[in-house]
Amino acid sequence: MKNVPMLSDHTPRPAADKFHDECAVVGVYGHKEAANLVYLGLYALQHRGQESSGIVAGDGHQFYQEKAMGLVADIFTKERLKRLTGRSAIGHNRYSTAGSSDLKNAQPIVINFAFGNLALAHNGNLINAEMIRNELEAYGAIFQSTTDSEVIVHLVAHSRANTLLDRVIDALKQVRGAFSVTLLTDHGLIAARDPYGFRPLSLGKIRDAWVVASETCAFDLIGAETIRDIEPGELILIDEKGLHSFYPFPKVKPAMCIFEHIYFARPDSKIYGHTVYSTRKALGRQLAKESYVPADIVIPVPDSGVPAALGFAEGASIPFENGLIRNHYVGRTFIEPEQRIRHFGVKVKLNAVKDVLEGKRVIVVDDSIVRGTTSRKIVKMIRHAGAKEVHLRISSPPVISPCFYGIDTPSKLELIGASHRIEEIRKYVTADSLAYLSLEGMLAASPGTADRYCNACFTENYPIPFTRAEELQLGLFDRS
Repeated sequence: MKNVPMLSDHTPRPAADKFHDECAVVGVYGHKEAANLVYLGLYALQHRGQESSGIVAGDGHQFYQEKAMGLVADIFTKERLKRLTGRSAIGHNRYSTAGSSDLKNAQPIVINFAFGNLALAHNGNLINAEMIRNELEAYGAIFQSTTDSEVIVHLVAHSRANTLLDRVIDALKQVRGAFSVTLLTDHGLIAARDPYGFRPLSLGKIRDAWVVASETCAFDLIGAETIRDIEPGELILIDEKGLHSFYPFPKVKPAMCIFEHIYFARPDSKIYGHTVYSTRKALGRQLAKESYVPADIVIPVPDSGVPAALGFAEGASIPFENGLIRNHYVGRTFIEPEQRIRHFGVKVKLNAVKDVLEGKRVIVVDDSIVRGTTSRKIVKMIRHAGAKEVHLRISSPPVISPCFYGIDTPSKLELIGASHRIEEIRKYVTADSLAYLSLEGMLAASPGTADRYCNACFTENYPIPFTRAEELQLGLFDRS
């Protein structure tokens, strides 16, 4: 360990103790209710970003846009949706991974330039965005936001390629990192996924209209058929002539984010061609093989821990129970009472069921531990409800590294798995035992071959080698 103090009750920590979902993108081409379909798609993908939401619609001549801070259902009133006319539209839910939480950073980003109207919605993170921005500003570019995404539209505008499609390709070839993007033009819809395929992007169809979205659960809500994933390194153009597929980027080894299967994606989505729910159950079964302990019940930390807990209960032949109940109506902010209430921050979201837990040996299954503060409060809450033993099981390996590909993660010093041994973490969270899923077990339980995933948050093996300038930008002076 390197200059990292042991955690205590008095160690100051930020409130959030989970990785934050990145962003969601949705696009529809060729439907008279395009904006309404995008609205529903964003509603289904609200879990991927809760800070702001926006929709841009086009009728071939003009763009119409509505965006605001807040949740999809609160922003898009009937009046706002009526203003979004046209047969094509794109939308975006944002959680900031780069740039402040501010309306100026809400997407889609819209510009008008020599090639007409252009709107961009981006899920991911560009590791060389700051260098590109500095260079563009030196040549006179004026940025309207602080997001990394805006560099893409500036690169499109500065490109010397002859067609808009070639300009988009030229721009995307210059950025490094993760991007799953949709772009709306006056005459079509473009969707592209970076060569590594870090973030998911799927293609669907509803009658004669085409749909793209970050997850397939958006298709289910609007009654669209899932066609396939947009492949890593693929760019598609949809216009009046149909769908056109291109592979304009240098071919590299895919590195799709494995955390989509562990935590981010909705369980009813298909990610990378496989159902998230079944993968999470498989992770739980593998966890039971590796870390069985005698117990009376298995309970999940809801909601993301439920499928893995079901898998663990099956694998261990121990009854599954709902010992923690989640309040699904907690807003993004709430007023804490002046009088100190034990575990208030967790209890406002979770409550223990005493009749289920009292006198029992309990196995608690969660998907990950980030800082450890929430796990500590949950374990103490279960004990307070009368549990005889509390065994914590995690359906992923210890998180030891930040992500630079579109997930808002704490710094390395804030990741408890990076600075503390498992036994130290067990003592801190006050569990009777603690076990993580092994890296080998996680990869074995995940669909497809192990070498197609990015697991840098567990290994520090980043798929894209950083330049020295990028290391300085990202604060990677010493990753040890």
